[in-house]
Amino acid sequence: MSATVGYVMSRFPKLTETFILTEMLAVEATGVRIELFPLLREGARTVHPEALPFVERAHYLPFLSPAILASHLALFAAGPRRYLGTLATVLRGTWGSANFFFGALGIWPKVGHAARLMRAAGVEHVHCHFATHPALAGFVIQRLVGIPFSFTAHGSDLHVDRTMLCAKVREARFVVTVSESNREVFNQECGGPIANLEVIRCGIDTALFAANDARPSAIDVADDAEAPFRILMVGTLHEVKGQAHLIEALARMVAAGPRVACVIVGDGPDRDALERLAMHRSIADRVTFVGRRTRAEVAALMADSDVLVVPSVPTRSGKREGLPVVIAEAMGIGLPVVASRLAGIPEIVIDGETGYLTPPGDPAAIAVSLERLRRDTGTRHRLGRAGRALVERDYDMHRNAAVLVRRFSTAPVP
Repeated sequence: MSATVGYVMSRFPKLTETFILTEMLAVEATGVRIELFPLLREGARTVHPEALPFVERAHYLPFLSPAILASHLALFAAGPRRYLGTLATVLRGTWGSANFFFGALGIWPKVGHAARLMRAAGVEHVHCHFATHPALAGFVIQRLVGIPFSFTAHGSDLHVDRTMLCAKVREARFVVTVSESNREVFNQECGGPIANLEVIRCGIDTALFAANDARPSAIDVADDAEAPFRILMVGTLHEVKGQAHLIEALARMVAAGPRVACVIVGDGPDRDALERLAMHRSIADRVTFVGRRTRAEVAALMADSDVLVVPSVPTRSGKREGLPVVIAEAMGIGLPVVASRLAGIPEIVIDGETGYLTPPGDPAAIAVSLERLRRDTGTRHRLGRAGRALVERDYDMHRNAAVLVRRFSTAPVP
């Protein structure tokens, strides 16, 4: 397909949103040209090398400038009723949610300018990641200049505040979400079943996250009394990811005697508290916080681990996971996964087949599942092989991007 598609997301390049980068790489591999319009530039110290070409050509727009004012004057002159009607619809629709109302006012100037830039660049379709402000940007662009839009909903963007969600669904050419669990959220909120909604899994690079039967964990390392059982956790250090429950589970295991070592990848607001918790539970020597890592570095850490743990929990503010992409990445490597029975996670972590599910926020259950895997090398590898097969079938980046690209050109106008 030879076409130009505009991509809108909240921030770029955001290290933890590898799923967007992976998708864009796979979409461009089909021949589609991407014009990138992030709402904000992420001030990241660590950047995936593959993101740099996108950063160099991305359209980072200020909140206000002479060019932006000129675009809005032109939009108003070309259709005063359309311009004022769109603004009124957005303000009425977001009234009642401070986040959405003031966010809409904040992005209105740059989104109007982006609409004109997209039209000048020959953008034929706009795809937005997240059901919040990016999807609102797509809604505005379609109203102002007629370029059709779609959006992908992931996790907390769908679960915390659904202001204007159904209006976006009605006007979108199509809507994507990453799990059947999320599909049900849409259907309940908008009186489904929704005809233009499709589940397309976040794909991974199955060549980068590839199984390697020669890695040490495939040679019965656990049978070596001197070798620790190697546990990995990857994610933003934030309540929703549940790292505190993993640390409590590790403390239980250490108290029972087994040699274990845990690497926690990521950074975030809870890092200091988590490090203090590890010290308080007397396992600081067993837990290593390594901070942010690139995709290739995460793949290498996975290849040197025995299990991935994803102890996600719903937060007090309503945040929750959609379907963490790190699970598919670990399964691509051939790791078994211990994860919470939450949201879309059971769609990939099939209990007893590709990993073990535990109740959210239950350190004892996490410890029991990890101990089962520590003791049974054969089960680890059986689960790992099944996970790899599932990922190859349902989570390959190129196969899933091809489905998305076909939708860009074939979805009916609502």
